[in-house]
Amino acid sequence: MTLSSKLRALTAATALFLPAMALGNVAQASDGAALGKPEVEQIVRDYLLENPEILLEVQAALETKQREQQAEAQKTVLQDRKDDLLNSPHDGVIGNPEAQVTVVEFFDYNCGFCKRAMADMQALLEENDDVRFVLKEFPILSAESREAHVVSMAVQATAPEKYAEFHQQLMGSESRADGELAMSIATGLGLDEAALRKEMENPEIQKAFAETYELANQLAVTGTPAYVVGNEVVFGALGKDVLGEKIEQARTESN
Repeated sequence: MTLSSKLRALTAATALFLPAMALGNVAQASDGAALGKPEVEQIVRDYLLENPEILLEVQAALETKQREQQAEAQKTVLQDRKDDLLNSPHDGVIGNPEAQVTVVEFFDYNCGFCKRAMADMQALLEENDDVRFVLKEFPILSAESREAHVVSMAVQATAPEKYAEFHQQLMGSESRADGELAMSIATGLGLDEAALRKEMENPEIQKAFAETYELANQLAVTGTPAYVVGNEVVFGALGKDVLGEKIEQARTESN
């Protein structure tokens, strides 16, 4: 929530309950005399100046309520769209395909946090043979990102056995990812450029992007990386240890 939206929410909340509190006190003191708008506004202003900490309490309560509402909405999406999340044929999979625990990652090839998080994924896969990562192609940073992701989707469609190596090379590159770099990496792995370019024209790729954007919107995912682990949506590159704890929790819940 932005600062301006927080202020609007706090103002609205204050307008709802503070006048009622103040009016009750004044009505009792003035023997039920009616108050006009200027008097009420002055009472509210005085009350806030004397008790500014109440704004922090309102903000904290509002944010807690919004987090709870978001979590409930996310649980519904995770249940209703479980197959889209875990088993889309358009998504690359790294790790044991029959794994007990699935981590879904929304990523952009030009996201610096995603690049750093790749080492966390590799370490977790080395330590856990019952974990797989499903990679949601989520180009949101630039047109160049989308170009790179189109090539990536073509690699997944035409040579899924090469996808993990392709993904790790492109994500690990220090150069900005675009269509040219992605194609260079793909052909360097022995993939046929003509076949890739033909697949890049497949309208299913754009449909897959649209599905991922829709899922992200429903899960309140607005940046990368973001993960779905078990019944939880996790935002940001939180590091190997935190992600490992989420995996262990998901493993326990699945037993």
